[in-house]
Amino acid sequence: MLHHLGERLADRGGAAGPRILIYSHDTFGLGHLRRCRAIANRLVKARSDVSVVIISGSPIIGSFEFGDGVDYVRVPGVVKLPDGNYTTSSLSLDLEETVAMREAIIMATARTLKPDLLIVDKEPTGFRDELLPALALLKEMGTRIVLGVRDVLDEAATIVPEWERKGAVEALKRYYDHVWVYGLPEVHEPLAAFHLPAEIEDRILYTGYLRRELPPKPQSTRYPRLTREPFVLVTTGGGGDGEELIDWVLSAYEADPSIPVGALLVFGPFVHRDRRDNFVERMARLPKVDAITFDAKIEHLMSRSEGIVAMGGYNTFCEILSLDKRALIVPRRTPRLEQAIRAERAATLGLVSTLDGANLEPGARRDPQEMADAIRNLSRRPLPSLAFPPRLLDGLETIETVTRGWFEAVPVPAERSPA
Repeated sequence: MLHHLGERLADRGGAAGPRILIYSHDTFGLGHLRRCRAIANRLVKARSDVSVVIISGSPIIGSFEFGDGVDYVRVPGVVKLPDGNYTTSSLSLDLEETVAMREAIIMATARTLKPDLLIVDKEPTGFRDELLPALALLKEMGTRIVLGVRDVLDEAATIVPEWERKGAVEALKRYYDHVWVYGLPEVHEPLAAFHLPAEIEDRILYTGYLRRELPPKPQSTRYPRLTREPFVLVTTGGGGDGEELIDWVLSAYEADPSIPVGALLVFGPFVHRDRRDNFVERMARLPKVDAITFDAKIEHLMSRSEGIVAMGGYNTFCEILSLDKRALIVPRRTPRLEQAIRAERAATLGLVSTLDGANLEPGARRDPQEMADAIRNLSRRPLPSLAFPPRLLDGLETIETVTRGWFEAVPVPAERSPA
């Protein structure tokens, strides 16, 4: 049963302000972390006495800036192998020992923080059920528990048996008070395939996509010379699965030097070193192409670009919409169809252009001229804002409004009120 927040604060000895715990399993890439960061920063901006702790396994969480009131706890990292299995990312421990360490850290954080709200990103039971003990503890303590899922999980044939195997629906029934879908039903209904009971359906709220703002830019930031002229930005997110897209773009400039705009490639921090070295060698012969490895504030480069070429993960899609940028999406089709489902629906709505993601399979025969023509045509596309459905980018506003209603019983201390 949910307890009144005022009663919970009194039980804590009067410590001021709501406490929020966000769990992000972060087994691969940057998407989960960036989504959680956007939500955390919005919540502390909305109310100055909120404290947010993010639990994350991302090895580069320290590269990102967080708002005042946000901190993080880093658990040992795990990575997904090409065969679908997992292993530790740094420690010389077996996976079971690593999961046990992660579970203990999560439990200790939950017990010490005593959060008023827990937001779980995507995985209802956590990685390898590591979240279940903390869920039981926090449910007993009266913490409000929310599952947040992106607009697309995967095709039904894959995600339904996967969630059944993990006991995800049972966890929803037992522990979760609300489900936030960070999208709109007009684009996709990620939980429709589960035929959930009415008691869970009633807990689902479509928030809209999470709008992104330009972050503060350090004065010392220096971008490659190429960005002084019109350019397209090619981004693969974390980069661990984006090598084939980079290869295709490079082949386009090799085959067609007349492409009128340059291309800035963002490899991502997880690109394989041998592939990156090969790309750099090829780029040395291409005057219209340059690259950087990573930019924690990539929104500035997106804003400056003529358009974006990407694989279409959730966060990149939000940034494309928020910055109203023309985009060419080439979605990967393995190990999940998430990007392909999103891209196909977005193209139908007139928000983006697409190329077949099957061309990203290793060994696929890609037509360099097809990519060259797609880049050339990008500037002729209408802006995505001309096709926006209502409430498309209301996600953070919706989350702020909902949580304000939960926390409004507690006054903001005068000395910490926003200026």
